[in-house]
Amino acid sequence: MEKLFHLKERGTDVKTEVIAGITTFLTMAYILAITPNILGTVMDRSGVFVATAIASAISTFVMAILANYPIALSAGLGSSAYFAYTVCMRDLADVEDPFTVALTAIFVEGIIFILLSVFKAREALLNGIPQSLKIGITAGIGLFIALIGLNDAGIVISSRESSVLIGLGEVGSAPFMLTVVGFILILVLTHFKVKGAILIGIIATWVLGMIAEKGGWYVVDVEAGIKSVFPDFTMGLQLSGIHNTAFHFNFGWAASHILQFVSIVFALLYMDLFNTIGTVVGVADKAGFIDKDGKLPKAGRVLLADAIGTTVGACLGTSTVTSFVESSAGVAEGGKTGLTALTTGGMFLLALFFAPIFLAVPSFATAPALIYVGMIMLKSITKLKFDGDIADAAGAYLAAIMMPFAYSIATGIMFSVMAWALLKIFTGKFRDIKPVMWVIFGLFSLRIITIIAGLT
Repeated sequence: MEKLFHLKERGTDVKTEVIAGITTFLTMAYILAITPNILGTVMDRSGVFVATAIASAISTFVMAILANYPIALSAGLGSSAYFAYTVCMRDLADVEDPFTVALTAIFVEGIIFILLSVFKAREALLNGIPQSLKIGITAGIGLFIALIGLNDAGIVISSRESSVLIGLGEVGSAPFMLTVVGFILILVLTHFKVKGAILIGIIATWVLGMIAEKGGWYVVDVEAGIKSVFPDFTMGLQLSGIHNTAFHFNFGWAASHILQFVSIVFALLYMDLFNTIGTVVGVADKAGFIDKDGKLPKAGRVLLADAIGTTVGACLGTSTVTSFVESSAGVAEGGKTGLTALTTGGMFLLALFFAPIFLAVPSFATAPALIYVGMIMLKSITKLKFDGDIADAAGAYLAAIMMPFAYSIATGIMFSVMAWALLKIFTGKFRDIKPVMWVIFGLFSLRIITIIAGLT
């Protein structure tokens, strides 16, 4: 373990890394329930479950061994939604088995990313982002995952009033109150430096949820999406169905509809590229991996692991595999090496055999962890000099606010980079813009054009 992960060098130990890995898994285990629900509208649900679990495990193992970073990967929610609702149900609605075309596009995307990673193009993009923007990205991801947690708990909801965007949820509901209790518990345990504070908070909140369900406070309503917090062991091992999703490609359609196919691939490339960059920057900054020059050591290996995961996921039958912001929960728990990722990957494999247990963890039990991690990631904004260069300040600010408000890491980065570059130009400091930032600026300009034109 020491030789492979350099635990002492990074000031950690096996126990801490394992706890961190389990914590990361519990905060992102929801993906094993959500991805089959989304892709299940156009594919075999059981097959998607197995494909997602295995692809997540393999890609996270690659991250652990190749980069020695505590970053876990799985099918991205944004790409899953785009896969099912935009590509399959809208753009390819008249195509037989449209999911085969979508999987082909993801496979091609993965191959392209592998090539970009090998030739260090993605690494140059990652390390070329100014330090000020990386600070804003870290803070923005903190607010983003905090909003996810608040929404999962029903604390912040879509407002019932037409004139208000969001509002406060039902204060007396079990998810609302139990999340508050779990959050306070994590804070208290952290104050007293209790190891495994976040994991204890998740489990304790889940147990309280079971008590609430038995006592009638938490009422199950499957039709309304309110599921029991108790494991349902009638589900079985959930290992069937993979033959309905694995290696279901349609290169014939792609070749005969090349322009439409390229458009789909481009949209997937865009989402994966900048979501990954944002996530890796945020998690790495929190873990203290970014050096004094604002660069991330082994960035190429991190991005290569992500690219391999995407390719493997396409072969098995799930949407684009990407780095997960929930990895920051494990980092907050003390995870500093690939052993954290290795543990998380192992949990994904175990999930195949203990699916009822893992899928029973309610979102309000993981919400306290996400809200807490959001708080500690937001602290990075204190490193920013708001009275310094206006481009640096505004770029970081837009990254921080647009990620949660637009509900997209990639969109937050887009606003951040565009504002930063334009302000550098308009204030006569265009020489500060390095070639790689011109490339990113150009990519986002092209993305804006495609959005306006309604191509993606």
